[in-house]
Order: sequence, then C-alpha cells, then structure tokens
Amino acid sequence: MNPVDFILTKRQGGTHAAAELDAVMAAYMRDDIPDYQMASWLMAVCFRGMTDQETADLTRTMAASGDMLDLSGLPHTVDKHSTGGVGDKTSLVLGPLLAEAGATVAKMSGRGLGHTGGTVDKLESIPGFRTELSDREFLEQAASVGVVIVGQSRDLAPLDGRLYALRDATGTVESLPLIASSIMSKKLAGGARSLVLDVKVGSGAFMKDLDSARELARAMIRIGRHAGLSVRAVLSAMDRPLGREIGNSGEVLEAADCLRGRGPADLQELCVILAEQLLAAAGIPKSREQLLTMLHDGSAWSRFESWIAAQGGDPSAVSGLPLAPDVFELKADRDGVVSGLDALAIGRAVGALGGGRQFKGQEIDHGVGIRIEAGLGSTVRKGDTLLLVRHRGGHGLERARELLAAAVRIGASVDVGPLVQDVIAD
Repeated sequence: MNPVDFILTKRQGGTHAAAELDAVMAAYMRDDIPDYQMASWLMAVCFRGMTDQETADLTRTMAASGDMLDLSGLPHTVDKHSTGGVGDKTSLVLGPLLAEAGATVAKMSGRGLGHTGGTVDKLESIPGFRTELSDREFLEQAASVGVVIVGQSRDLAPLDGRLYALRDATGTVESLPLIASSIMSKKLAGGARSLVLDVKVGSGAFMKDLDSARELARAMIRIGRHAGLSVRAVLSAMDRPLGREIGNSGEVLEAADCLRGRGPADLQELCVILAEQLLAAAGIPKSREQLLTMLHDGSAWSRFESWIAAQGGDPSAVSGLPLAPDVFELKADRDGVVSGLDALAIGRAVGALGGGRQFKGQEIDHGVGIRIEAGLGSTVRKGDTLLLVRHRGGHGLERARELLAAAVRIGASVDVGPLVQDVIAD
C-alpha cells in the first residue's frame, strides 16, 4: 500500500484492514518506509484513534514481528503485567504463589529503565541467580518447578520497540490504542493463555486518574478477547509506594517476608487479589483464604526456594542480602499525620542514589534504597523518622534529599483511599 494513502486514510478518520496494517508495518521493518512517514501516521492515530479491530490487528502484527514463545506444552500458563509503580515487587511473590496454586509462570521480563530496577534487576541481587537460560532449561524448569523468570533475551515484538522509540521522539506516546497495543503485543508474544493486568492509578503512575486507568484496562482486555486470551484487570493505587521497601535488595527481602506471611499488609493484599483474579481466569480458581494459607503455612516460601535454587541462586542468602551501609534518616519537622507520600519523587530519589539506570546497560547498585518508616496516614511526632535512606558514601544523597523533602507532607489528617480501586473481568 502507498504509505501516503495509508497516512491520509487515518488522517481523514478512516480505518485500516488487517492486510493493510501487515503490509505497511512489514515495509517499515524493512526500512522501505522512513521514520518521518511512520511518525506522520502515528500522529494521525493520536488525533483520530483506532477501532477495537484495528487495535487488535496492530497488536497481532507487532507480536508476530519477532519471536513468539510456544508454551502450549505447559499447563495453565499465566502472566501478569504491571503498568509500572514504585516498590512494585509483586512478581517475586506472585510467581511462587501461583505455581503453588497449580498454574505455570514462564515469563521473560525486562530490566528497569528509569528510577528503580525491574524484576530481573531485583532477582540479580540474589547471589548466583541466573537470568539467562537456554530454551530447553527454560521450558524444563517451567514444567518441573512451575515458575521461571528470565531476562528478555529473545527478540519479542521488535516492531513495538521501533514504534515506541519513534513515539517517544515525536510526542505520540499518549494515545490509548498505541499504549494498549504496545503492552499487549509483548504479552501475546510471551505465550501465556491467561493474563492479569495491574493497572496503576495515581500520581506515581502513568494513568493519573481512575477513568483513564479503566479506559486503558478495558482496551487491553478487548485486545486479549480478540486474541483468544482470558484477561482481567486490577486497578491499584500508586499515589504512594507499594510496601515499605523501594530498592532492589530491599524489595527482595520484603517479598521474602510476604511469602512467609510477614510482609506489609498492602503488598499481601494486592498479591492475593492479583492471584485470585488470574487463577479464576485460568480456570483453576482459589479463594483468598486458600491463597493466604499458602503464604502463612510455608508452602509458597518453599516454592520460592525451589525456584531460586533451580536458577542457580542461593535461597539461604535471601534473608541476608547486603544493603548499602550508610544511612540518612528523614525526620518529621512537626507533629501531625503523614498526608502525602509522593511515590514518583521517592522512586526518583532511589534512582539518584544509584538504584536505577538512565540508559541501557548501566550498572545499578542493588543495595541502595529507601525504607518507609511512617506510611500514609501514620501519626508522627516531631523528630520521628519518616524515611530511612540507604546510600553508599553519599553518592546521590544531596539530590535524593531534595526530592524527599518535597515527597513527604505532614498535615492534620488524610483520607487514605483503598489500595484496589476496581477489578475488571473480560
């Protein structure tokens, strides 16, 4: 198809057939269509939108542009996607919990790029843990242990990677069909048959309000329906960090506590609800009471130990992961109630300390991080410790202190909203 006609069709509010999308995107991947023409089409999409069918067709095309994992030989394959949050260590808890409940978690995760590390970065803080496995090792571990998470070594949805880079450079990121298709293309390529979406809402999330989050969730659920996947969405608050620990090693320690029934209440609540929804979608439902029992009777922790050992890690080392030795305490300057805990600012502070990366391949410091000593809604007295900041020799501390000074607010009272704000099933 002539790329100019393709652009004009969308600019005028028309729709594209699946064959047209396939042909144009294939030409773009061959470099037969230049970036400037694709950018023009992306801008037209931002203004004119896409139908559900177009969005589903684009997602399928992006997924098929690279490797696609074949998990058909595994039972009850499930996956979880989070739209991004601060202190979000749910995958570390969900993996063994879901496996213990009878599901198979076989997924590839990316490394974090931004203020804090991703799931793979957190796992790499465990001594010996291997985030690269052969295809045979990957599938054998999924079958025998029920959970395997590795770095994204395959070329999954490369078309999405090219389009996202172009969107980022041309101001066309904030288009609902493009956001939904970008996320779901990698999930389709990942091969799981059931999916739960943890759509974050609030100041520390991409979606700032509940209506926008619902709209994104429903768009992704519709894509899943077109692709024959069972998809559900949980909308969770990200106006404050999840749990108390932000930073790679600290988050692993907190996840380990949760798997032994000792973790913070909000992390436990979210993990149990995500697991409940995903298992229902996979056709092997478990009640919240059954899932809580797995966290409290040691069975989920035992599965975690088996998983870590299978990938070369030392489970006995998890409880003693080294943390940065230097500590700064941010203290309350007056009596009152913690009425604000800016998740994004706290995440950026961890990044300033060296806990995140600004470019691919950058080394990160697993031991730095922040522990929340007084959560949202806590009553404090002047001089009480609000945040405990672990740093290494003062690296990035000045910038972190600037961010944190504005991140915590103390007032007379606060209305702390629910952690889980909505659940949407397909």
